[in-house]
Amino acid sequence: MVAPRSIETHWQIRKPTIKGRGGMVASQHYLATQTGQSILASGGNAIDAAVATGLMLSVVEPWMSGLGGGGYMLIYLAERDEVVQIEFGMQAPLAAQASDYPLAPGETTTSDAFNWPKVIDDRNIHGPLSIATPGYLRGIELALTQFGTQTLSELIEPAKKQAQLGLPIDWFACQKISQFARGLRTYPGATEVYLADGLPPAADLEGLLTYLPLPNLAKTFATLQSEGADGFYQGSLTPQIIEDLTAAGSKITADDLAQYRAAISKPLTSQFQGYDIFTAGALTAGPSLIEALAHYQANQSKTPGGPDANAYIAMANALRSTYQNRLENLGEGASDGSTTHICVADGAGNLVSFTQTIMSAFGSRIHLPKTGILMNNGMMWFDPRPGGPNSIIGGRRPLCNMCPTLGRSEDGSWFAAGACGGRKIFPSIFQLAVFLADFSLDLSDAIHRGRIDVSGTDLVTIMNHLPPDIIKALTQTFGSTRVRPNDVSPNFFALPQIIQRDASGLLEGGCFIPSPHASVGAID
Repeated sequence: MVAPRSIETHWQIRKPTIKGRGGMVASQHYLATQTGQSILASGGNAIDAAVATGLMLSVVEPWMSGLGGGGYMLIYLAERDEVVQIEFGMQAPLAAQASDYPLAPGETTTSDAFNWPKVIDDRNIHGPLSIATPGYLRGIELALTQFGTQTLSELIEPAKKQAQLGLPIDWFACQKISQFARGLRTYPGATEVYLADGLPPAADLEGLLTYLPLPNLAKTFATLQSEGADGFYQGSLTPQIIEDLTAAGSKITADDLAQYRAAISKPLTSQFQGYDIFTAGALTAGPSLIEALAHYQANQSKTPGGPDANAYIAMANALRSTYQNRLENLGEGASDGSTTHICVADGAGNLVSFTQTIMSAFGSRIHLPKTGILMNNGMMWFDPRPGGPNSIIGGRRPLCNMCPTLGRSEDGSWFAAGACGGRKIFPSIFQLAVFLADFSLDLSDAIHRGRIDVSGTDLVTIMNHLPPDIIKALTQTFGSTRVRPNDVSPNFFALPQIIQRDASGLLEGGCFIPSPHASVGAID
């Protein structure tokens, strides 16, 4: 008997969209969504709620994001009728050089970042040399001081209390830790936290929720409440962070932390089918999103009804063309995931699309024992080959996959969208934009509509619940295809979320399954 190569799943789940008028939060974990809701309910604005939501995610979803990472935030300021961008992506250590990452001859990586050549020992993917200088705290503090109404100290409090209680150990957390246990056990700090008795935690058999306390992270939050981001970059936490990083073998020094700056800038803009599109800047997937939308618009003739086979073929061609340019030509030198995303709208009309990340699941796997911070593996974003626009140079910021996006239609309605899922992020946002702007799908239909993924290779991955005629057309058109379920694990597709505000002010939000924790909460 020949064993099957895979097990097919045929279940389908829809999470209903939520409506409201007073405000709305969408995130990848219900506890984080509830935190953001409470901030809105207490009078905070969308920026306040987004920051509090993100800080809570760093506790309850540590494999995705945290203080040791970075991000991008797009903000629509209703009173000023302006979209601004906060940039706080990760940065190569000042002492980093391409020779630290020698190539393994004849091999390519299968990472979720980019299809760069493989580096010996995967030292750009995990371990001390994979860590880039984090920008997270500088970024959220800048957003708050410029556009928020509450202090970082106030907004840290819910995350600090959750860290004292601990990471909720439900079936999904157990699955995540178990899935990456082989990598975590390579590093003592991560082993001590997540594999304390040598094994991953197990959910309670009686269904009671248990917790994995994070006391050192809670102490770090308390220090940040009194010192702000300076506590991390130039304060009492800095010697502890550098001591642990140095002991692990990282090249990051106190100078790296002291010189880091987040920035306020203008987003990229374009027009697509009657929408103004605002997306993140040159070092994100934003330029690729704009390029893909332009390619699609130039080559697709709109047909009545929902997207048909021709539309999906046009989307696949746009993604294939765009990704080739993205990998070859984009990066800091060319400009003049595990990731998580947050969308927030408040009652005053402000909108936030906020992506934060530590890169791969559990980042570098380096957990700093003194501060309880899990560090990123942002060096994975660089092309390890020297001489290119995204090659490794000390102090350079890499090309990344984040793609927070806002859209405004001619009738004055808005949407805020984003996703988690590494290089699969921008294809998902691209398709959501097509569904909403080109085919005028309602939000519930758009968020659950079957998608494809084309993200850096010739392979076209097709959701198995697309109509059979569309699947047949795609498989006949493209030489390399596969049909896969949108399953909990593995994730063949990104997990997007979206909030839409119509011209009357009515909000509607949705999260794509299969993430079991993703949720939307409304304020009436």
